[in-house]
Amino acid sequence: MNTPAQLKYTKTDEWFDSASGGMGLTDYAQSQLSDIVFIEILVDVGDQVEAGKPIASVESVKASAEIFAAANGKVTAVNRGLSDKPETLNSDPYGEGWMVKVENGTVGESMDSAAYVKYCEERTH
Repeated sequence: MNTPAQLKYTKTDEWFDSASGGMGLTDYAQSQLSDIVFIEILVDVGDQVEAGKPIASVESVKASAEIFAAANGKVTAVNRGLSDKPETLNSDPYGEGWMVKVENGTVGESMDSAAYVKYCEERTH
C-alpha cells in the first residue's frame, strides 16, 4: 500500500497535501474499489469545500462511493481530465489522480501516514 509520508489521510480514505492543496482518493481505497470506470467531481473552482462533505462520486466494477473533502478551503483547480480517464485513480492516485486543489486548506480530522497504514491494516483483519 502506497502512503506518501507528506500527506494527511482521513478515515474515509481521502488524502490531502498541504503543500499543493491537492486532495483525492487513497491508494488503499482505489484498491478496495477495484477498476474505477466513472468519476463525477461535484465542486467547481471558486466553491468553498468543507472537510467531510462530498466533493466527488466514483463508480467501479465493484461499487460506487462518495469522495469527501479532506480539508476546508476555496477550490482553485478541478481535475476535469479524470472524467475522460477515470482509471487514472487506479494507476496514479497521488499524482495525476488528484481531484481538486484548495488554497489555504485547513485539514479536518486526519492521520499521518503511519497511523493511516495501521488503521487500514486493522480494517482488513
